[in-house]
Amino acid sequence: MKTAIYPGSFDPITKGHLDVLHTGCEIFDKVIIAVAKNSEKKGFLTIDERVELIRETIKDLPNAEVDCFEGLTIEYAKKRGAQILLRGLRAVSDFEYEMQLSQANSALASEIKTVFLITKPKYNFISSSTIKEIFLNGGDVSKFVPEAVNQYLIKCNKL
Repeated sequence: MKTAIYPGSFDPITKGHLDVLHTGCEIFDKVIIAVAKNSEKKGFLTIDERVELIRETIKDLPNAEVDCFEGLTIEYAKKRGAQILLRGLRAVSDFEYEMQLSQANSALASEIKTVFLITKPKYNFISSSTIKEIFLNGGDVSKFVPEAVNQYLIKCNKL
C-alpha cells in the first residue's frame, strides 16, 4: 500500500490544495494531509480549526485523512509509514524552494520519495496568503476556498 503525506500549513486550505489532493488520491492508496504545527508562527486559523475544516472538506474522499504534526516532516512520514511526500507546485517560483526541501529530505531519508504535482492553471495564483489578504480586506474568497472554509470564515467573522 502506497501512503503519501501531503504536508503544509493549510491556513486556510484552498481549492488549489484540494486539486493536488484529489490527484494524489487517484495515484496513491492513502493520502494524509499533515497540518504542520509551528509554535513560532501565529496562524490565521488555529490548528484545530484547520484540521476540522479539512476533515469536513474531505469527508467524501475515502482514501484521504487529516492529521497534524510538529517537527520534521520526514520524521512524521517515517512514523506514519509513508513512502511518499506529496508537494504541490503552482508556478516556477515554487520549484526552487521545493527542490531544496526535497533534496534535504532525501538526504535524511532516501527511502521516502518526493512527488510534485502541478495544480490546474486556474489555481496557479491561489495561496493561503492571498486568501487571507483578500478576506481581511473585505473581499469575497468563495471562489478560492472550499464551501466549509468560506462559511466558517463568514460565521466566525475572522476580520
